[in-house]
Amino acid sequence: MSATAVTGPLKLRVPATSANLGPGFDTLALALAMYLEIEAEAASQDGIEATGRNADLCGEVEGNLIFATYRTLMEREGRVPRPLRMRMKNGIPLGMGCGSSAAARVAGVALAAHFGAMDWNRTRIFEEAAKLEGHPDNAASCVLGGFTASGETEGKFLASRIAPSAEWCAVMAIPPEPLATSASRGVLPFEYTRADAVSNLQCVALLTAGFAQGNEMLVRAGMRDRLHQPYRAKVCPLLPLLMPLAEDPSVIGVALSGAGPSVLLLCRKNAAEEVRSMVRTHVPESTEVEITGLDSEGCEASSYEIPLW
Repeated sequence: MSATAVTGPLKLRVPATSANLGPGFDTLALALAMYLEIEAEAASQDGIEATGRNADLCGEVEGNLIFATYRTLMEREGRVPRPLRMRMKNGIPLGMGCGSSAAARVAGVALAAHFGAMDWNRTRIFEEAAKLEGHPDNAASCVLGGFTASGETEGKFLASRIAPSAEWCAVMAIPPEPLATSASRGVLPFEYTRADAVSNLQCVALLTAGFAQGNEMLVRAGMRDRLHQPYRAKVCPLLPLLMPLAEDPSVIGVALSGAGPSVLLLCRKNAAEEVRSMVRTHVPESTEVEITGLDSEGCEASSYEIPLW
C-alpha cells in the first residue's frame, strides 16, 4: 500500500433521505433538509467530536460506520488509511427510516475519495455507496439530492434526479424507539399478485410524473402502495394512525419513511403548521413531529471552502 499525499481538510454536508417512497420500494427516494455535517482532517489518531442527535453513538470511533467505510475503501484502493479527526454535527435520527446508514456510508466514501486522492466524481460516490448499501434508493437521493429514481441493471447502479417543487416540504412523525431494517423487511411476503404488481407500477409512474411536473394531484394518486406498507404497518404503528390524513386536502401524500418506523407527510410549506397540528392529534405524545424542507442539492463537499463536486 502507498500513503496518500492529500492533507487538506474536508467539509461534508450529507442529507437525510426518505426511501421506498410510497410505491417505489427500493427505487424511489426523497432527500430531506436534515443533515449530517462533518469537518475532517488528517490527525495522529482517529477521533470524533460529536454534537446533535445521538451524539453519544455518533462519537464512538469503535464500530463507527463512517470510519469503517473509509478504511474499507482506502485499503481496497491500495491506500494506507490515515487517522482522521472529525467534528460532527448530526441532524439525522438513527434507526428511524431517515437514511442514517446511507448518510454514514456516503460520508465514508467521500472521505476515502478525498484523503485517498481517488478523483471520484459525484456519480462514482453514488455507485460506491449504493454497492455498500445493497440497494440504490437512499444513496441516490443522499448524493444527488431531490426526488430520485434509481435501479440496478447488468450489475450497474443508475439514478436520475428530479428537483421537487420549491413550495413543498415534509412533516416527519418520528417515534421514540428505532426499528431495525431487517425486522421491517422480515414482515414482507416473498410473492405478490399480478394485481398488486400492476397497481404499484402504475403508481410509480404517476408519482414520478407528479414530482417532475410539480403536480399535486398526480403525487397524491401515485403515493399509494400495495407491496410493502400494508405489511410493515404491523411493526410501524404510526403508519395506520396517519394514513387517513392522506384524504385531507392540505396533505399531498403520506408514506412510510424508508423501512420505518417514521412516517412522512408531504405538504405545501404554507400548510405545514396545520399538518403538523393534525399529526400531533393522531399520534402518541412521545412522538416527535418535525417540519423539514426538501433538499435539492444532495451531498456537498468542500476543502478550504472550495467545492469539490
